[in-house]
Parts: sequence; C-alpha cells; structure tokens
Amino acid sequence: MRKRCWWALDDAPSRRYHDEEWGRPVHDERRLFEMLCLEGAQAGLSWQTILRKRDNYRRAFANFNPQRVARFDGRRIAALMRNAGIVRNRLKIEAAVTNARAFLAVQREFDSFDRYLWGFAGGRSVVNLPARRSDVPARTELSDRLSRDLKRRGFRFVGSTIVYAYLQAVGVVNDHWRECFRAPRRRAARAAARSASGNAAARPRRTP
Repeated sequence: MRKRCWWALDDAPSRRYHDEEWGRPVHDERRLFEMLCLEGAQAGLSWQTILRKRDNYRRAFANFNPQRVARFDGRRIAALMRNAGIVRNRLKIEAAVTNARAFLAVQREFDSFDRYLWGFAGGRSVVNLPARRSDVPARTELSDRLSRDLKRRGFRFVGSTIVYAYLQAVGVVNDHWRECFRAPRRRAARAAARSASGNAAARPRRTP
C-alpha cells in the first residue's frame, strides 16, 4: 500500500489531488491563477470542500481565464452570489475579480506571473521532506515576503498562511512527507533543482 501525506488519507478527491497535483511545479498561467483563487476561497474552510466544488468554480469563473474574470461586473458578481455550486461569500468572489486584474498587471510587468512567482524562490522548488506533521509550518519567511508584495500590488486574501498553502499547491514548496511515495528522493530533488535553476538562468529575470 502506498504511503501518503497525512492529509490525503480521508477521501478519493484528496488522494487524487495529492497524487497528481500537490507539490508539482506549475508554470501554466491559468493554473497559477486558478490555485490562487481556490486557496483564497478556502480561507476558513476545509480544502476538501473546495475540491468538491472545483468543477463548479471552473464553470463559474470562465475556466480561470484571468482576462475574462477581470471583466466581471456587478451583474456577474450578483449571479455568482446565487450560484450554490461555489462558496457564496461576496468578499471572496470580489477578491477573485480584483486578483484577476492584479494578476494581469503582474503579467504586464514581468512578462508572466510564472516569472514573477518563481523569482521569489530563485527559480527552483524548496524541497523540505518533513518527517512529521509538526515539521510543516503554517508560514515561512518566503510566504511572508510574497504575501507582502502581493498585498502591495492590490491582491486580496493573500495573507501569509494562505500564500504558503498556495506555494505548496503550485510546487514552489514541496512538503511531501519523506515517507510519502510522492516525496522527491534526494538525488532526484537535487537534479530537479539544478534543472530548474538552469531554466531560470536561461532568460533574464526581474527580481520582485
């Protein structure tokens, strides 16, 4: 039987998300925006709740196309408030629209949100290989720094704890338990870090 991280043992959606997505480096702009929205929507709720509603979110938020979400107006927000398939919290819905506009502004400044985001980690994943649940922090200096900069740029629902969960979700941080079958082995982790570093160095990067 495969060993998994402690949080991925309760239900099939969590196991699937853990096995196929969590901790894997993401560079696709749409996915980066999607996870930013979903992590904000999770605030105060369980991640399982958001996973169960994920398909509904994709339909409601134009498959997380930031250009389209940035154009959502008051009428569209009112319709989303009537959508029982998502978390009907006005502040979170409005934050997704605000964040879409801020996301586009970052793309214009850095050529991509991917370049901006990964610049905070030097272009490579932070691999921790925790031994126990207590070894995984709720926030770090990295999430503090990114959170401050996102807030400065007008993003909402980006406190350091939410941002750290986001970094885990898109693979900037890899916190798979060291006994988990998805944990990178040390040699593979070093090779991935060298590869990511080489790719990052291949093109000019503006430091956030």
